[in-house]
Amino acid sequence: MVLVVVKALDILEYIARDADRAYSLTEIAEGLNMHQATCVNILQTLVEKSYLEHLGRKKGYRLGPMAYNLTNNLSYSQHLVTAAKEVMESLTARFNETSILGVIRNQKRFIVHLVNSDQDLQVRSRTERSLYETATGRLLLAYLSPRERDSLIANIGLPSSIIWPEADTQAGLEAELSKIQAEGLCVTLSPTHIIGLAVPIRKQKQVVASLSIFLPEIRCSITRQKEIVQSLQLAAQAINERLDA
Repeated sequence: MVLVVVKALDILEYIARDADRAYSLTEIAEGLNMHQATCVNILQTLVEKSYLEHLGRKKGYRLGPMAYNLTNNLSYSQHLVTAAKEVMESLTARFNETSILGVIRNQKRFIVHLVNSDQDLQVRSRTERSLYETATGRLLLAYLSPRERDSLIANIGLPSSIIWPEADTQAGLEAELSKIQAEGLCVTLSPTHIIGLAVPIRKQKQVVASLSIFLPEIRCSITRQKEIVQSLQLAAQAINERLDA
């Protein structure tokens, strides 16, 4: 057996005994009779791959989103929904437009919570969609680590020129994702004239989800778009604070 793999699995199993609490480096190393230097190297890799979350030097480690995604466990998503639900309801009430909380699951954009508007003309979105087709998916892709992003793109390929013409080459895609990350915002306009606006949701500075509003272009003047973006950013900040609490 590959010893480092066994040790990584031992760490995950140790922390998974109580998914609601965090374990310190010392606690993990001593509990598994593992040298701290070896333990911290494995922990850093598991954090980078999102199988663990590092809550801070004195707060320790707990299971991350990828650990839950392995079994499609919704516990992690429910934690996000609990933090976001009230904020999203207020956001939708203000603009009467649909708001979406999305994550990456099974290499697609997955909606974990949605608050519909009561407009006669509403934007409907499937629970799962291609990452490239939505503002949510593009933003989440932009914030993946380079290793995670390269691995994902190797599996799903580059976007077509019809879906994302500016990003149908490797260089073009990297430039677009860098722009999204620099601005902390993704704006899309679909061929069916639907505008998507997405901002990142962070937990302990790590992007774990995206908050979005989708609406018909006819209801999105330049002034209203600026107002929506400002409100999205404030709403995201409020959710971040709840996740970190």
